[in-house]
Amino acid sequence: MKINVALAQINTRLGVVKDNLEKHLALVREAASGGADLLVFPELSLTGYVLQDLAPTVACRPNSNDPVFKQLLVASQAIDMVVGFVEEDARNRFFISSAYLSQGEVLHVHRKVYLPTYGLFDEGRFFAWGEHVAAFDTRFGRVGMLICEDFWHASPPYILWVDGADLFLFSSSSPARGLGPKDVLISTQWVEDINRAYASLFTAFVAHTNRVGFEDGLHYAGGSVAFNPDGELLTRAPYHEEALTITEMDLNQLHRTRARLPLLRDERTSMVVREMQRILNGHNGAAGR
Repeated sequence: MKINVALAQINTRLGVVKDNLEKHLALVREAASGGADLLVFPELSLTGYVLQDLAPTVACRPNSNDPVFKQLLVASQAIDMVVGFVEEDARNRFFISSAYLSQGEVLHVHRKVYLPTYGLFDEGRFFAWGEHVAAFDTRFGRVGMLICEDFWHASPPYILWVDGADLFLFSSSSPARGLGPKDVLISTQWVEDINRAYASLFTAFVAHTNRVGFEDGLHYAGGSVAFNPDGELLTRAPYHEEALTITEMDLNQLHRTRARLPLLRDERTSMVVREMQRILNGHNGAAGR
């Protein structure tokens, strides 16, 4: 089975959901006409990133009664998509979330688990953190979604892997920081290296969409990428500009790679659970045990 995955690297208008929604719907049409099966938008693609006190005014609820999602769900009849938004729950808490939409339904919502509050980040002041990391079934197989800081930690991708995810969909609004040799941005190169490592370690497909543009003094560089289970680069979107980048993923590569490198077969999840419980209980391991 082969699927065409489109990375929608966009510049979002801060707090202007109407304009951002129009851009989403236009890109849905463009991606579908270009033969894409799945379209992945960046973190907070419907709202912009530096929201702070604006968060409650742009929040949505991912169902057909919400005026924003009503239109997106209709559009998902033509193509599956991942969209980033501020989610408001029944008790009026606000989350940085991504929703997977397919054939008029919301298949899964992931709430960002790790909210950075260091350096230039201040997410923990304005958002609640998610409590769950889970893979889910789609018409293309089992998928896992994470948002930015989530995949800077090793545990969420690992959980998705042992939960059956063969396709990892990562989204971010990651500001560019640091300039390395040959004018390569250190932050974007580091994230790309992380994505390649996950594809290789978990013998899975990885697609990562990062936003572009400027917002409240921050620069978002883009550079969205996709890797196959051998850790080989399938595509890289340009830096510093909006782009819709479509790449083909041959899901049969999962079989070929895992037959050659059976890391998933040999993973000892029960041992991991046992040792993590020992650590959480405060017991030191006996040397040589």
